[in-house]
Amino acid sequence: MAEPRVPGGGGDVFELPCGEEKRIRDLDMGMREFDCACGESHAVVMDIHPPDRFIPEFLVEVLREAIETTSEEMPEFDTPHMLGIVLEEFPRQVVSEDVTEDHDVGYSMVWVTEFDSRRLHEIIVELLVELMEHAVSHTDDPNATAEFESQMIDFDVEEFVDQYRSQRDLDADDVYV
Repeated sequence: MAEPRVPGGGGDVFELPCGEEKRIRDLDMGMREFDCACGESHAVVMDIHPPDRFIPEFLVEVLREAIETTSEEMPEFDTPHMLGIVLEEFPRQVVSEDVTEDHDVGYSMVWVTEFDSRRLHEIIVELLVELMEHAVSHTDDPNATAEFESQMIDFDVEEFVDQYRSQRDLDADDVYV
């Protein structure tokens, strides 16, 4: 039986994509995944996590310049936008929770995925490449799409994620970003 939902009371729980439940307060701001009672590891992302957790800062800047958001609360492309894309693509494998009312947790939004943090990283990179390809296809430069596609032929998402995680030490034994 689920614990009662008491806004800001520390007992708030939410249902994970696997059907298990998790207390909001058990999700630490530095956590990037956790082992679940279902036997799987689930990725955790919070609105306070920087987008360079997944992609290099220079690419974050390029996306911020290129993407116009419709949100007055989040006028520039950021982590919530990335997770929105993932949620749109995988609606049954991602849950989100608005915890704005719980001022003790230190974040406002949290997303938990059915997949682990490494697979989430790969998915985000794949979706951002698709987004960039779509953007390039709308340019006035007829060669831009062909050039982008030729460069992407050699781009290996798994290799990129391996190198990026190694560089950022994201495969260390600790669970912090």
